[in-house]
Amino acid sequence: MAPKLHLVAACLSLAVSAAAGAFADINKKAYDYIVVGTGPGGAPLAANLARAGHSVLVLEAGDDQTENLNVSQWFNFNAAGNDPATRWDFFVKHSNDEEQEARYIHRTWRKTDGSFCVGLDPPAGAKPLGVYYPRAGTLGGCAMHNGCLTMNPNDLDWNDIAATTGDDSWSADNMRKYLVKLERIHYNSTYKHGTDGWLDMTMLDPGYNKPDMRQLQELAAEAAGYSKADTPALLQRDMNGDQENRDNLIGPFGGVSHIHPNNRRSSPGYYLRDTVAEKKYPITLSLDTLATKIIFEKKGSRQPKAVGIEFLQGKSMYSADPRYNASNPGIPGVAYASKEVIISGGTFNSPQLLMLSGIGPAKQLKKHKIPVVVDLPGVGQSVSDNYEAGIIALANRPVADPSIIFPSFWKTTQGKIRDIYMWCGGFAFEGFWPGFPNLPPTFNSTYGPREYECALVHMNPRSHAGTVTLRSANPRDMTDINLNFFATPDSHKDIRAILEGIQWVRSWLSEVDPTAENSLAPFNELHPCKGVIGKQTCSDEEQMTYLKEQAYSHHASSSCRIGADGDEMAVLDSKFRVRGVKGLRVVDASSFPKVPGAFPVLPTMMLSEKASEILIKGF
Repeated sequence: MAPKLHLVAACLSLAVSAAAGAFADINKKAYDYIVVGTGPGGAPLAANLARAGHSVLVLEAGDDQTENLNVSQWFNFNAAGNDPATRWDFFVKHSNDEEQEARYIHRTWRKTDGSFCVGLDPPAGAKPLGVYYPRAGTLGGCAMHNGCLTMNPNDLDWNDIAATTGDDSWSADNMRKYLVKLERIHYNSTYKHGTDGWLDMTMLDPGYNKPDMRQLQELAAEAAGYSKADTPALLQRDMNGDQENRDNLIGPFGGVSHIHPNNRRSSPGYYLRDTVAEKKYPITLSLDTLATKIIFEKKGSRQPKAVGIEFLQGKSMYSADPRYNASNPGIPGVAYASKEVIISGGTFNSPQLLMLSGIGPAKQLKKHKIPVVVDLPGVGQSVSDNYEAGIIALANRPVADPSIIFPSFWKTTQGKIRDIYMWCGGFAFEGFWPGFPNLPPTFNSTYGPREYECALVHMNPRSHAGTVTLRSANPRDMTDINLNFFATPDSHKDIRAILEGIQWVRSWLSEVDPTAENSLAPFNELHPCKGVIGKQTCSDEEQMTYLKEQAYSHHASSSCRIGADGDEMAVLDSKFRVRGVKGLRVVDASSFPKVPGAFPVLPTMMLSEKASEILIKGF
């Protein structure tokens, strides 16, 4: 039997505001390269190509919000995720089980007046939209609204790509050079790092001098096999260091983030913006420009070659934009690339553009009357995503400094390397829904000053069964997305791993002395097992059911994945080239064979640097 859910459902309406933008005069013009998308994959690549002397056109469907305080000040990331000037509203499914989908606490609905409703008890007439999955439709992509956590994935993630493709340039040792190239670190490390790259990297204050945090950090260190005296050094460990056996290092680490020491966000969007602003490189950035189709040229028996892009220019052309107006037709145009077209639209939009252009599963293309250029069955398939969950509890008194968090790694019995990344502090993060996380008190989404959470990311999920499919041949329509959580026979191991991570947290939270003066204990857990930590009676089965039904995610990848020659589901070769055509590559998180590490943002930037080197060298 499923465990009882401990949240009250409610609805709210969200306001929509306007934003500024500008598109360029690019119709019927030609460039060496066209790059579609300005996220962590596209922006560095476009800037690097231009700095190497190539003429580059960059298309971005959103506008420039780099000086929007919700974006530029990183600690406003929740506001950025809710800002209609930056967000695109996607809705996904977690499975094909409609009854299970209906039990998801934060399911989103569209009310009859057009506003959103979130919860289990919608008003009459409301239509289910699914699980909210916000993306950033703005210059810089999702690196402009994320929490800036910046982690080089486990070495095994890179080495697996090398092994799969037979291309040793993907090895962890070689990929590290791209990290060093792009970074500008502002923290002390005994390991080799970059100091003059375009991405600022800061290690945040771990809060060891805060009494509330010190005790918990020391207990976490002890639970990982260290002593309390080791804790200060552990909290300065470089999670992006080149440590020996780094894939198995557990316990507290320093929190590295793509932030300047002045608290300003650093991101690929700023790198691209500044490259354009310098006006000494052959680069053109066209904002408010939605790519709608790749143009192919075919001569005789030769493979089709990508030679350009069709587009629509105008404000909010894509229907995921909350300001979308279907009655605005936009201004159509076309631009040409003499060398290559590079798609960097992200995990949801890159496969969509390929399919709209005739590259994808033939059956799906024919369903929408799209002429087949290449029958490539892996497009939009094999989507991978980390599972996320958390343990949320109420402390005995308010947490003194809720802004302080500390990250830790844990290795469960279900994985061969560390497979849990968590961060703990005085906050409540339970996934995404319109208005997250600060809804009216009636929703009971945030729990006041006593809330304490350890949020968990389960890395290296076993299931890679998610899909991105077309709703229609209209490029302005959103895709249908089903992440197909826990879809493989061994997925129960992933659920068990999440539970083991939660049990590890409980093991040290239960050690806080409730009789000590001003103690935070006892902690009263809200979920996944309600009750005082250390005294709960929930069964493992109850908790695993809760985790299966309430897990969330925001790191989707692999919808245009790299794979080995001979793998019919591989969309790309190891140099990002789309199979079956010439002059076309995909460079973004969709390219990964599986979701890399805990947070794809840094590995996607590293991937972009690798692609830059390949193209600049002429491979």
